[in-house]
Amino acid sequence: MDGMTEATTTEGYKNRIGNLIRDARKHRGLTQHQLADLLNTSQSAVNRIEKGHQNLSLEMLARIGAALDSEIVAVGAGPTHLRVTGPTTLSGEIDVKTSKNAGVALLCASLLNRGRTTLRKVARIEEVNRLLEVLTSMGVQARWLNDDNDLEIVPPRDLDLGNIDETAARRTRSIIMFLGPLLHRVDTFELPYAGGCDLGTRTVEPHMAALRPFGLEVKATDGSYHAQVNQAIEPERPIVLTERGDTVTENALMAAALHPGVTVIRNASSNYMVQDLCFYLQRLGVTVEGIGTTTLRVTGLAEIDVDVDYAPSEDPIEAMSLVAAAIVTKSQITIRRVPIEFMEIELALLEEMGLQYDRSEEYVALNGHTRLVDITTKPSELHAPLDKIHPMPFPGLNIDNLPFFAVIAAVADGQTLLHDWVYENRAIYLTDLNKLGARVKLLDPHRVMIEGPTSFSGTELVCPPALRPAVVILLAMLASKGTSVLRSTYVIHRGYEDLAERLNQLGANIETFRDI
Repeated sequence: MDGMTEATTTEGYKNRIGNLIRDARKHRGLTQHQLADLLNTSQSAVNRIEKGHQNLSLEMLARIGAALDSEIVAVGAGPTHLRVTGPTTLSGEIDVKTSKNAGVALLCASLLNRGRTTLRKVARIEEVNRLLEVLTSMGVQARWLNDDNDLEIVPPRDLDLGNIDETAARRTRSIIMFLGPLLHRVDTFELPYAGGCDLGTRTVEPHMAALRPFGLEVKATDGSYHAQVNQAIEPERPIVLTERGDTVTENALMAAALHPGVTVIRNASSNYMVQDLCFYLQRLGVTVEGIGTTTLRVTGLAEIDVDVDYAPSEDPIEAMSLVAAAIVTKSQITIRRVPIEFMEIELALLEEMGLQYDRSEEYVALNGHTRLVDITTKPSELHAPLDKIHPMPFPGLNIDNLPFFAVIAAVADGQTLLHDWVYENRAIYLTDLNKLGARVKLLDPHRVMIEGPTSFSGTELVCPPALRPAVVILLAMLASKGTSVLRSTYVIHRGYEDLAERLNQLGANIETFRDI
């Protein structure tokens, strides 16, 4: 009998590991064949692994973890988990931290400047750490100045692109945003990236359409972008982006900053991180007109060599996370430094659903532009909205804020339809809320129907590989009766700094632990 139990347990573990690997692979946008190429194995072997039919050595687990940038299957100190005891009532005050996405864009943009860039209160998250590893491997001097997370960046006279830290580069999504700043500095260069060949071509194509007018050509092969620049080519007419993407707009802006003429970018994103980049470029002496609109007019400089000091604004997605935490736990908390112009649609929708809150007079962020308010939530009985909830490019409901409405809808009375039209697979992770007692029905890869209200109860779950759904599960655990465990939370550390500790300061009971 004992042998039978042991065999069953082993099969169970293999199945769980297989499922984790499959989910992480899909989140990276890789086919089984592409993962097999990265691991130097066959597609059939990957298929067996994902079905739990394959014994795995520790070395193979470590290699899969590295290929998928997923600490789920990394070997070493072991993944961190969170133990949440609920239900929780939060109280007190909390400041919204600066924007992760702005911090990432500004690190890339610092390559435009030959002088010193000092960035204030940078989000100290894993994505930023990876980018700093890449920058320092290229010869950039970067150092944290103090406990306020002020960061100083001094580029070398010549970048050492031959020495780039491949491991760190493959572990960040943001490496593609080096294309815009680098195309003026060198005629040929290579950048390693994560993912297979097909994905590389598909991901790079919108960026290429934006950067070809500056003479850049990129081939994506073997996990590297091979870039060549013809410096004689200059934009002759407005650059029209076919997709209003944040990173594509940022790449076009950075390329335009070092082009000593006028570049017009149409259908540009006007989202918060793009605005922060525009304000930073203005500090560098670049003229940027149309900030906050979808047409940007940039008058660039042949060379930028200035010492600048810039403070990115606060993160509207973190602000929304904190508002959602207050709603699902029926708590009164004060959330300070909320960038209101990037939260207005969300708050208007929540008001329609019955949320009561107070807000302060507006004041200005340290960047001198972004409007901030303090919000005090009140315990409220919410009802489902009359219409479906769907995101739109700014000034619509933020695409990254949509998942938080899943956990909010779960505690609201009635049926709510969420339509996540941007991402192919993100909505599927919201069904994990069902394991905590919610009623979330997946209608298709983009739409979920949520029936509320919900009495959440604690359980053990593996963190979804997508950042926002992972935080949504954590918030539901705050409202759950009993003890919950959220396993392998690296994905949350990629985008949030000390989230569990900061929720604890508001009265949550979240304990971080590792398996021995």
